[in-house]
Amino acid sequence: SRSWRRSRARVSPTARTRVIMAQLVVPAVAALAGALAGKHITESRSGAKSEKNEETSVAFNADAHQNYDHEADARRHRHLAQQWPEIHADDVKTPDNWVPRHPNLIRLTGKHPFNVEADLPELFDYGFISPANLHVVRNHGAVPRLAWETHRIAIGGNVPDAFELGMDELAAMPTITFPCLVVCAGNRRKEQNMIKKSIGFNWGPSAVGNTYWKGVPLRLLLNRAGIHAPGPGARFVCLAGPEGELPKSYDGQDGGPGSYGTSIDMETALDPTCDVIVAFEQNGERLHPDHGFPCRVLIPGYIGGRMIKFLTKVIVTDGESKNFYHFNDNRVLPVGVDAETATADGWWFKEEYIINNLNINGAIAYPKHEEVIPAAAKTYTIKGYAYSGGGRKVIRAEVSFDQGQSWKLGDVVVREKPRWAAGSSGDKAKHWCWCHWEIKVNASAIASANEICFRAFDQSQNSMPERPTWNVMGMLNNPWYRVRVHAHPSGGVILEHPTVAGPTPGGWMQKMAAEKSGGELLWGWGGEGGPAAPPRPTA
Repeated sequence: SRSWRRSRARVSPTARTRVIMAQLVVPAVAALAGALAGKHITESRSGAKSEKNEETSVAFNADAHQNYDHEADARRHRHLAQQWPEIHADDVKTPDNWVPRHPNLIRLTGKHPFNVEADLPELFDYGFISPANLHVVRNHGAVPRLAWETHRIAIGGNVPDAFELGMDELAAMPTITFPCLVVCAGNRRKEQNMIKKSIGFNWGPSAVGNTYWKGVPLRLLLNRAGIHAPGPGARFVCLAGPEGELPKSYDGQDGGPGSYGTSIDMETALDPTCDVIVAFEQNGERLHPDHGFPCRVLIPGYIGGRMIKFLTKVIVTDGESKNFYHFNDNRVLPVGVDAETATADGWWFKEEYIINNLNINGAIAYPKHEEVIPAAAKTYTIKGYAYSGGGRKVIRAEVSFDQGQSWKLGDVVVREKPRWAAGSSGDKAKHWCWCHWEIKVNASAIASANEICFRAFDQSQNSMPERPTWNVMGMLNNPWYRVRVHAHPSGGVILEHPTVAGPTPGGWMQKMAAEKSGGELLWGWGGEGGPAAPPRPTA
């Protein structure tokens, strides 16, 4: 404005110089303080020594003693760490013929490799903490047959003091235990595949698991190697599993040939409040083979694809990982980019499309698919789950019976004790778990509706969108979860979810797609219609 220009004209050259210097100095001081803060760390475990760098007088101190200790809780849930006692018949003639697995898990990619989710109502009925043997599993190949006694983790790269350690030494270090949700980025992908086939397989709404994890903070391993703050040459932490584990790799890739690897930024790795750990126990017992035995990385609030299982290498680098799977997995590309375009135009290597933090998402568990609500029912309690990424708290779970014209607020009935809450403002408290919600309604509200719609909001007002947006990997799919309502011959109503996980047919989206000439809905690709349920036929 003119008044701003006039006031600026009255400022002397000396004063302008001071302003410019202040603009330069303030961010520099803030950056230096942030870097030095990484050196001033207090370990959380009872009886563990504080680890501080005496060269700095920075007053920032992330005091983990304010966190609730979940060690005893995890021990009380050891019954949920039980492995299934038998080898499944589908695994007998595969490389995984030594790994016991729950027979109720839904196999999404045939007998091998093992990629599974539980039936959502079955998992949901266990409550807030999931059984390890019903926890989501994403395996790219055979499970490595590793031994606690011989497994080694190498910490190296651009570090002053590279070292290796075994599992007994790792387990003797200070540890933390807390509950955390693990979610595959492909959760609810089958809905995307009904729109247009992605390059991923058909996850339903249960690619999740919420369990207790115990492990050593990754920052302690980095500190021991001489890394206390990000800086030139030390901006990323590359993480990798065993060499030769998988068939695809790039020459000279981080982690070595045939490894599954990725990376996270150094700030996340060193920040105590991000709770990144090298985990070796789940629900109070050592990890199952499918969940990364003997150790894996846990990065709360992130997609599961960053949480490297069978961890063997921690490599400090100046740039993000050059591993094949870091580039060719776990990305959300724009809607118009299909697989051929992504490869031809190099979309896999555009860093802005990488995904780390989860988005807000959720689903309805009850009424379950093809459940019948009898005509005599007076009330019904709708139940489901919701979660968000980055530690953000889910604050609203809502259902609509008029396709989003109005909404009813549900009750969040199961929620965690947040991490870092005692000494933090609201936005700094970390919520790493799912929550369970429910709402009791008149059964007539369901019986008279075309569909039940569900959406959730988090503390940053992120919400689930009304319509899906297709992407070539089918990842982070989070539109309103819609359960359609149909008349039943008994006089009641029968409920229909959008899809059924895996190759099994079923669900209203699959029926709609089957009616199209190419078997795809093509919403966003020239297809007609949308997800909203049509009016129910009248008698």
